[in-house]
Amino acid sequence: MPTKKTPFWRIALALIGVVTASLLTWRGLTQPTTTVTPPPILMGAVTPVPASGPVAIYETETWTLYLTQPDHPAARRLRGGPDAYLARAIDQAQHEVNVATYHLDLWSLRDALLRAHERGVRVQIVAERDHVTPELKDLRAAGIPVRLDGDKGLMHHKFVVIDGYDVWTGSMNFTVAGTYHNENNLIRIQSERLAKNYNREFMEMFREGRFGAASRADTPYPRLQINGILIENLFSPDDDVALRLLGLLRQAQSRVLVLAFTWTSDTLTQGLREAHQRGVQVEMGVDENALEARGNDLRALARAGAWIWIDESPGLLHHKVMVIDRRIVVLGSYNFTKNAETRNDENVLIVHDPRLAQVFETWWQTHQPRFRLLEAK
Repeated sequence: MPTKKTPFWRIALALIGVVTASLLTWRGLTQPTTTVTPPPILMGAVTPVPASGPVAIYETETWTLYLTQPDHPAARRLRGGPDAYLARAIDQAQHEVNVATYHLDLWSLRDALLRAHERGVRVQIVAERDHVTPELKDLRAAGIPVRLDGDKGLMHHKFVVIDGYDVWTGSMNFTVAGTYHNENNLIRIQSERLAKNYNREFMEMFREGRFGAASRADTPYPRLQINGILIENLFSPDDDVALRLLGLLRQAQSRVLVLAFTWTSDTLTQGLREAHQRGVQVEMGVDENALEARGNDLRALARAGAWIWIDESPGLLHHKVMVIDRRIVVLGSYNFTKNAETRNDENVLIVHDPRLAQVFETWWQTHQPRFRLLEAK
């Protein structure tokens, strides 16, 4: 029987199908696999915490910020400020309290440390030798070990670490003036890793006697995530703080707000000039004493076009804060000076959290009317 020939059109269709399938298979093997982007971490809102005393409190799942309120009517009573909340935390300590203090004369903190010592909590203190107050002598007389710095620079820290977990730091000296007369901040963050950083800094001074230029760059966790928030933690003079802050200023895109007690850093002045030249809005609120500081470049910055506002209120503007692009906040004990960079023992937190940035931007909007704009002469 003669064989039936397959029509040409069927052969053509089959070849087209084979080629198409091969192309689709090759495309599937060579194209990158589609990845599903995880949903962003949803951060809770900032919760203002009611307070009857001279303190403003803002709380999130990651940090609690305490701002002094020297203009509050209750400030004259010298009670109920940020120190009351720190004293309460010390009263809850079970094992250890490490204190690094530039200046301490608050009875509330002295008494809380004495109570902790009396119930068997290990209390240890590092202090600046230029400020051996009666309160510090009381603590030493009770048997609490106090190590004084021995370097030419300042032991300028103001931090407390409780039970290897609870970290308190900021610009606020543990003094009546720092808490009730001056504008300051105190931030509380609970994190074992952050506490290890601060305890390492503490032990370097307390146990090893290393201060200032003798400090080592050995922070265990210089970058850490807490509840999805990136926090950088630096100490000077060992961690090149000014270079890191310069890097942040060079990345600024829209706005830099500075709240500062003093400003003499040439490195950071250059960073602000470069930012302004790129079109970034630069605004500074500084204490009036900053104008008298040797080596300050405030008038030069004003001439360059930055807005420099001078606080002439009775107390000190003692913040050491930068807010960059309304999303990154720099705070701690670090004045923006050459001495802070090269001689003093200081600590810095860089918190990548727009919520914290908004708190300080709002503070500035509220308080800016009392400031005087520095004329560009």
